[in-house]
Amino acid sequence: MLAPRRRDRFVRVTWCLIDASVWVVAIYAATWLRHAYELEPTFVRNTAIVAGAAALGHVVVSFATGPYRKGHVRGSFEEVLEVAATVAIVCSGLMAWAMTARPIVVPRTVPIMAALIASLAMMATRFVIRAARQRHWATLEGKERILVFGAGNGGRLLIRNLRHDPTSPYIPVALLDDDRGKRRRSFDGVRVSGGRKDIAKVAERYDADKMVIAIPSAGTDTIRELRQAAMEAGVKALVVPTMSAMVGRTPTSHDIRDINLEDLLGRRPITLDQSSIATTLENRVVLVTGAGGSIGSELCRQIAKFHPAKLVMLDRDESALQSVQLDLDGHGLLQNDSIVLADIRDQEAMQRVFGQHRPQVVFHAAALKHLPLLERYPLEAWKSNVLGTLNVLRAAQASGVQTFVNISTDKAADPVCVLGYSKRIAERLTADVAQQSEGRYMSVRFGNVLGSRGSVIPAFTRQITQGGPVTVTHPDVQRYFMLIPEACQLVMQAATMGDHGEVMVLDMGTPVRIKEIAETLIGMSGRQDVEIVYTGLRPGEKMSEDLFNAADESRVTAHPLVTSVDVPRLDGTTVDGMPLTHERAAGWMRGCAREGQGPLRHLQDVTAQDVTDTVSSA
Repeated sequence: MLAPRRRDRFVRVTWCLIDASVWVVAIYAATWLRHAYELEPTFVRNTAIVAGAAALGHVVVSFATGPYRKGHVRGSFEEVLEVAATVAIVCSGLMAWAMTARPIVVPRTVPIMAALIASLAMMATRFVIRAARQRHWATLEGKERILVFGAGNGGRLLIRNLRHDPTSPYIPVALLDDDRGKRRRSFDGVRVSGGRKDIAKVAERYDADKMVIAIPSAGTDTIRELRQAAMEAGVKALVVPTMSAMVGRTPTSHDIRDINLEDLLGRRPITLDQSSIATTLENRVVLVTGAGGSIGSELCRQIAKFHPAKLVMLDRDESALQSVQLDLDGHGLLQNDSIVLADIRDQEAMQRVFGQHRPQVVFHAAALKHLPLLERYPLEAWKSNVLGTLNVLRAAQASGVQTFVNISTDKAADPVCVLGYSKRIAERLTADVAQQSEGRYMSVRFGNVLGSRGSVIPAFTRQITQGGPVTVTHPDVQRYFMLIPEACQLVMQAATMGDHGEVMVLDMGTPVRIKEIAETLIGMSGRQDVEIVYTGLRPGEKMSEDLFNAADESRVTAHPLVTSVDVPRLDGTTVDGMPLTHERAAGWMRGCAREGQGPLRHLQDVTAQDVTDTVSSA
């Protein structure tokens, strides 16, 4: 059996010889017609010479610029255009020869008549073969009949691949599109039969019970609406990957999959300035704290694609470090000096690590983030999120880091919880160091990421698996969500844009009600008996999160999904020597975080009532 490349070359050569033969027949047929069906003046030496020239010309032009340079789907619009253009070029050459040659080789009308005959024969042959193939695939038993929503490039390419792939388990029987201008048009034998309102009717007509949403650029809202329309019509909705996942290839049957929660909540196309990110990261020493966490590990994977001179991964969790090394290097030997086991709470360790590796770019992702636990143990938030960040900032400043990115959270905007207080202080400390350093120090603020450890998704999934109930704090509570890769891509983009002390705020899209997430997961599980129980908001929780303080003046940036704001500075020496009690930690953080609307007060001005209120709310 021929290899795919050799087979493709064989097919193209075969079709070239067929078309060249068609030219020979067309020249003789045109000459015979021109001489009023007389054979004697037709079969002469000059006719044979012109026929040979036409065949040779078609071969040369076809392989130079025409349909045989690369493979085509037989009878496709692209191939028909190239065949027509090739015939026109050959005809022009024959016409020029027939009009200038002395004596006359063939009548001057022969090239035009022959070109018409040749083009009709070539195209008819292709269309017959294509129709036979389509009829063959359409009648194959064992294939699942599906509808395809989206008559754009993605949908048409998917249909073409499905129709011509004998291994595909699907056969498309109808197209759907909301663009009325595409109605009743046909692509590869599949007709556009309506829009989303016609799903049920079209599915019944063609005996299909599944619909593929073939719009790689579709955003979250579009996927949700089409899935809902399909459910109401009694049709199961499937989907193809996003445009970013399909770069350099076309969708096939292997790409069709069930809709997941990421499609419904965090799917949207992200356009990055690859050159500016490469300038920031390529051939640089990059250090990531919290490299074993959800955000840190994905940052490492994304950064590695830009070929840094060295990627230093720091975490206090040895198992998490081994996991990320397995992803990047294919082994978990932990022998590379770029794997650093250290705690950001240890100031001497941070100075030693930064002094040894001399990073030029730092992404500080290490933090404690579980809101309920930090409400109970605020001192731990102070040690990690405040003092730990200060340790990393001072080590970075001492070693001459050029770009420092502090990963923050939307809970730092108008904070009402210990997590928010601690991250707000980290933003302010970063802004202060930025004013004292030559490098660029900034923070990046965003909300919840889908699939991160400790998020509601794994918790809900486990509760559903166990038969429920699924616990939701309040029916109206809502949060911002984005995908981990999307968040990390925008963090890297923000790193190329942020200025001294700025907080870069990522566009999180539209907030989603947690109740809807629970309902979606229950529906996707097929277990309709799982109950949702409301437990009430916990201390420090809001009904909805803010991305900005009320007093913030946001500014647009060069990227449409990134906005910048300023935060008031907080001198690092102010937070040194914090008394080691949970009560004092909560009160001090509350006071520090809420400063900045006016002149900065000293921490000793934080009242006892601040401490009492915070501890009692916890």
